[in-house]
Order: sequence, then structure tokens, then C-alpha cells
Amino acid sequence: MRNFKEEKVSEFEDRVVSINRCSKVVKGGRNFSFSALVVVGNRNGKVGVGLGKANEVADAIRKGGDLARKNLINVPMNKQTIPHEINASFRGGKIIMKPAAPGTGLIAGGGMRAVLDLAGIRDILGKSIGSNNPVNVVKATVQAINSLRSKQDIFAKRGIKNNA
Repeated sequence: MRNFKEEKVSEFEDRVVSINRCSKVVKGGRNFSFSALVVVGNRNGKVGVGLGKANEVADAIRKGGDLARKNLINVPMNKQTIPHEINASFRGGKIIMKPAAPGTGLIAGGGMRAVLDLAGIRDILGKSIGSNNPVNVVKATVQAINSLRSKQDIFAKRGIKNNA
């Protein structure tokens, strides 16, 4: 009889955006280490990003996924798009995101596409300006999502009761 560990089925989906190899020259040769940028989301308004670092690729991806699950954020959505246009930047990475009409699709590239797809946004126009470094683009996208405000949030802050 074998004992199988019961794996907890997660509602979250992982996506590895980039893997970087770093080398350190030492007396005996080169030591390599890896960093993995992982995005985790449930395609229903929750998304997280993690940067895992380890001496093996698999360990770096696992650590990145664990960090991403710890840093989940809620995405304010208006049907299947974002509530309003937003610009954000993180270091050299600058991004612009605009809401789009239903049926437009996910028009964004690179790391921004991974974050928006796993967040559950279906219709959006996104553009990355400046740096094409995946880490900075992904972090700028997360910063933009954190800056988004839904209609209910604004009404609550102003003290207006929503009739709709």
C-alpha cells in the first residue's frame, strides 16, 4: 500500500512570465542562480505576482508561485473590463490601460497580458511604454490595478447612496 499525499486542488492558475539566469564567478568556476517571475490568478478578480530566487529553476518557480499567492490583490472590474483609464509606472516600466467595448479582446503584450488575463479581464487596451523589462512592466501593471477605483468605492468615499 502506497501513501499518496493529498494535493490540494487550487483555484489559482500559475503562469511563468520570465526566468533570469545570474552567474557568479568564483575560484572553482561559475555559480549559476535563477530568478523566476510568476503570476497567479483565478480569472475572477484576484491576481498576485511573485519573484522567486533559487539555485535551481524549479525551486525558483515554486518560490515565485508561493510569494504570488501571499500577495493577492482584488481587481475592480466593470463587467469584463476596467472601470476607467489609468497610467502607471514602476521604475523604468510605464504602462497605459484603457477600458474597451465588449468583444474587443485582451490587447496587451508581454507581462501585462499575463497579469490581465489571469485577473479575468477580457476587454482592454494596454500599452507598455519605456522599459520592456518584464519585472518592471508586471509591477507597473499591478500598481495600476491597485490604483483603480470602482464606482461603488467612489460613491462610498463621497457618502453617496447608490440607487442603481
